[in-house]
Amino acid sequence: MSARGRILAAAALALLLSSPAAAQDLQGTLKKIKDSGTIAIGYREQSVPFSFRGNDGKPAGYSIDLCSRIVTGVQQQLKLAKLDVKWVPVTPETRIAAVVNGTIDLECGSTTNTLSRQEQVDFSHMTFVDGGSLLIKADRVAAMQDLGGKKIALIPGTTTETAVRGALQKAFVTAQIVPVKDHRDGLAAVESGGADAYASDRVILIGLVVTAKEGQFAIGEQYLSYEPYGFMLRRGDAPFRLAVNRVLSSLYRSREIMQIYARWFGKLGEPGNLLIAMYALHALPE
Repeated sequence: MSARGRILAAAALALLLSSPAAAQDLQGTLKKIKDSGTIAIGYREQSVPFSFRGNDGKPAGYSIDLCSRIVTGVQQQLKLAKLDVKWVPVTPETRIAAVVNGTIDLECGSTTNTLSRQEQVDFSHMTFVDGGSLLIKADRVAAMQDLGGKKIALIPGTTTETAVRGALQKAFVTAQIVPVKDHRDGLAAVESGGADAYASDRVILIGLVVTAKEGQFAIGEQYLSYEPYGFMLRRGDAPFRLAVNRVLSSLYRSREIMQIYARWFGKLGEPGNLLIAMYALHALPE
């Protein structure tokens, strides 16, 4: 081969190796999405205002808005003319398994990032910060120390359950735990008298109160826990996690997140200092 030929061959090889597809072949979830042209998103049907089934039967909420933008970002990264979204309803009992076994690629709900859950799945950047509280009838007491001998409804297997049991123990209070399937059942338990309080994340409880008859329910001032939300994805899939986090960081940097916040939480006023700090800390530069 002539000198000129060797130079051209070397240049062609360098160009090939420098292309994204050759430099790093797609693996894991991104490859699965590109090959199928579909991304499977898990969502909650009753977790208002984060993730729920709207009146039109379609997923809606704060988390859904964030994940819709993630879908667009992944589509652009993979250079797909079209990317179909398969919406899969999940529950607190099925959400982790759905991520692990590949039923869904990303869980977009109201899941708290904990170290024990990180043993099974990975999490995106934080998407919200909340705390556990109690929903009660408007004419009842809400302090934990006043619930001795009372019934507290909650969803089993959640961080709220752990927080409630810990708070009861700390307050030297004995109360009966009433397991419920979802937030709607928790509200119904309090309304019917089957429970004296329903424990869950505070913003979710506010959503329940807003949709109920005015003046019927109240929320206790006491915070029972710290709940940092994130989106679950398969453990060890760094390229897909980066793709998800890149979109979230962009939203936080551009302040578009404030428009999304206002859409779903505007009635609550401006975001608190803790949430603003969370957005700032995760607004990573490119």
